[in-house]
Amino acid sequence: MSNNDTSAPVEAEDSAPAANTNNDVLAADDDTDVSSDASSVRGSIATSNTSLAQSVLEYREENGRTYHSYKEGKYFAPNDIREIDRLDLQHNLFLKTFDDRLGTAPPNDKDSKVKRVLDVGTGSGLWAIDFGDEHPEAEVTGVDLSAVRDTFVPPNVKFEVDDVEEPWTYSEPFDYIHSRIMTGSITDWEKYIRNCYDNLALGGYLELNEIDASPVSDDGTIDNTAITKSVDLTFQAMEIFGSPFQEFSRFEKVLKDIGFDNVHIQQFKWPTNSWPKDPKHKELGLWVYDTIAYNLESFMMAPLTRALNWTKEEVLVLATEMRRDMADKNIHAYYNV
Repeated sequence: MSNNDTSAPVEAEDSAPAANTNNDVLAADDDTDVSSDASSVRGSIATSNTSLAQSVLEYREENGRTYHSYKEGKYFAPNDIREIDRLDLQHNLFLKTFDDRLGTAPPNDKDSKVKRVLDVGTGSGLWAIDFGDEHPEAEVTGVDLSAVRDTFVPPNVKFEVDDVEEPWTYSEPFDYIHSRIMTGSITDWEKYIRNCYDNLALGGYLELNEIDASPVSDDGTIDNTAITKSVDLTFQAMEIFGSPFQEFSRFEKVLKDIGFDNVHIQQFKWPTNSWPKDPKHKELGLWVYDTIAYNLESFMMAPLTRALNWTKEEVLVLATEMRRDMADKNIHAYYNV
């Protein structure tokens, strides 16, 4: 996936940090002992709560997980406490990737002044809360299909339950729209990006932080593994769902065609475990494993059972096989971000 820092019609200076990864091949560490990574970065992370209509909070239960009830079945991932914890881990993974910044666009500079901010697919709400704390002058709105459950929300932050693929009805434009890991959630990306463009103030920024959901390897060690098998099946299921995972390399042209100026692309690599020699990528690999490998059922259960008619037990077996290969330091795989 690409990180697209895009400004609406007026060009603005890009003060984002230089990408800490590029197309260079990651070198593997000589240590392939998985047991050396026994200590996990997982910890207890606070979750969140806002009061909304009871009908919105009555979630659908399926295969031991809960899913959103508003626009039921539209999104493939669960919304229970386990998933909220995973989203909070993912938030911290992005902070590690971006050198403790909330994003790469200029509004994330500590001294930046932005008025209206929209966080699309806010999930646990942690990004919106952190941005609101960091920028008390900003009015931050987080939107998602599920309600945010945090009772400790800054006064300048609010959350809404809505479907961003429906017509946007905001009364005022935004200075900054932040969108993160929406692949698999959007059926029409061109329409979604157009909505973002039409709801930005002059000189405003859209930041898309996305992931290519199919990991790769530079040395072929990922070939014919449970990782590729699982990913191929999940991609097939998401096509049937109508919300396929995206190839984000094409999005630079899409953004420019819609009218964005100063389209800026940064690429990062998320190793599947701590196999790289480079200390930063080794640490990122630990976070990626904890964020993704421990939660594979979150991504696979609904697509495979609903679209491919798999049983819960079959999905759990496949997830176990993929988790085993994601832990293998001889498989030098990574996600493009």
